[in-house]
Amino acid sequence: MNAAKRLEIFRRFHEDNPEPKTELAYSSAFELLIAVILSAQATDVSVNKAMAKLFPVANTPEAIYALGVEGLSQYIKTIGLYNSKAKNVIETCRLLIERHGSQVPQTREELEALPGVGRKTANVVLNTAFRQLTMAVDTHIFRVSNRTGIAPGKNVVEVEKNLMKHVPKPYLLDAHHWLILHGRYVCQARKPRCGSCRIEDLCEFKQKTSDD
Repeated sequence: MNAAKRLEIFRRFHEDNPEPKTELAYSSAFELLIAVILSAQATDVSVNKAMAKLFPVANTPEAIYALGVEGLSQYIKTIGLYNSKAKNVIETCRLLIERHGSQVPQTREELEALPGVGRKTANVVLNTAFRQLTMAVDTHIFRVSNRTGIAPGKNVVEVEKNLMKHVPKPYLLDAHHWLILHGRYVCQARKPRCGSCRIEDLCEFKQKTSDD
């Protein structure tokens, strides 16, 4: 895909949604970190429902750590893999208190050292909470990048690097949100909704559908 096409794709994404946001509900960097850890292999809707009960009771590292694994599990048992996630969150809270003065660190290396935080989670927090130029590649972004031709790659790191290189600079900060939303609601896994896609004429996917 050439640079002119990419520029027009992101210009349209920006025109349709000038200030894209994550669909996870949060009011602090810490709340976002916990929500993203819990969102692995779970929907944002299910995480938001659980967080709506948890955060009014405990929304600091100290408060959640005080709940313990069993106490936290009661709030998140509707989320997939909640047992292992509860252990990760409690351990993460302990490390935030002991190593970071209860603040969420602002580097990928420090974030990835926390249990349950991989490269994607770190990138989400850095981009969304701290507005750093990072690209969190999930299944939606991986699919959209390869299917459209915006930034093909064999694995998520390759796609991440290609997006960082090829997304026009004025749009790089919000590109991760636009691509996730596009993959979630339009360029869906089983059957893309090409008939109602804003970038159908620019997309290089060969097997386009007429679906709205």
